[in-house]
Amino acid sequence: MRETLSVLGAGLMGHSIALTAAWAGLSVVLQGNSEASLARADKGICDKLALLADNGLIKQEDIATMRRRIRTTVSVPDAVANASFVIESIPEQMELKRQLYEQLDAWCDENVVLASNTSGLSPTAIAERMKRPERMVVTHFWNPAHLLPLVEVVRGKKTDDKTADRAMQLLRAMDKKPILVKKDVFGSVGNRLQYALFREAQYILERGIASMEDIDAAVTYSLGRRLPITGPFMTADMGGLEVFDAISNYLFADLSKADQSLDAMRALVDCGKYGLKTGAGFYEWDEAFSAQMTKAREQELIRYLKRDMGMEQPEF
Repeated sequence: MRETLSVLGAGLMGHSIALTAAWAGLSVVLQGNSEASLARADKGICDKLALLADNGLIKQEDIATMRRRIRTTVSVPDAVANASFVIESIPEQMELKRQLYEQLDAWCDENVVLASNTSGLSPTAIAERMKRPERMVVTHFWNPAHLLPLVEVVRGKKTDDKTADRAMQLLRAMDKKPILVKKDVFGSVGNRLQYALFREAQYILERGIASMEDIDAAVTYSLGRRLPITGPFMTADMGGLEVFDAISNYLFADLSKADQSLDAMRALVDCGKYGLKTGAGFYEWDEAFSAQMTKAREQELIRYLKRDMGMEQPEF
């Protein structure tokens, strides 16, 4: 089945998801709250297309074709009128999402899949007011959505097999690498792993074991180099399970068990230092440093994407 796609929300994630669909040859309707938000989305799409072309991932002449595959509107009913699959990417506010899904449940034909790009909210809770919660599912894209292959398909308690299967099929058609999260748990899979690492990083910093720069370096220059090839279970197999078992048995008891952010993180947030978006966080983010790190991350992700697409051979 070829889905007719609608994306609600034209922010960073929404317009990147729409671009991903267009890149895969799908037509998509992108909805924004205002003409200004759609103008910002259009600029974001144009900038990303230019980056893809500059790096040989698409041809220059493909840009106009891909842009034509994306139709924009400020009207939610207009956006979903002919959709068979809706992906919502509005702000992470539970009540806002519940209201939207209650409306979508009434507006959309019963065969339309309603998916959320939420990174942590419960699909079961989002679908609480729906009459047909079996057609609601999470499709969590990772930022930047057009460059990172992973999408987590998260089932709510009432999500049926058909809905989950259609989500997996659509994402594969969009050239993504979807995984199925079988249970509705906080953080799904990716964020649980990411925040387990981040909690321990905060703990090591708080205890004065190493500087934040050296903690970052410990990841960047060791397991960060290995993880693109081997995930945690394959890494353990290759290292020897008896070794990992022995280390787990003495190390787990000494790892952080904090149930909230630690003091250094809390202090930064309390004084409005949120990182790149405010110019300061753990690091100082002036314009030059922000541009440098954004470009470095994009180039590394593009390098891996080229390998995924068979454009470059892995260096084994």
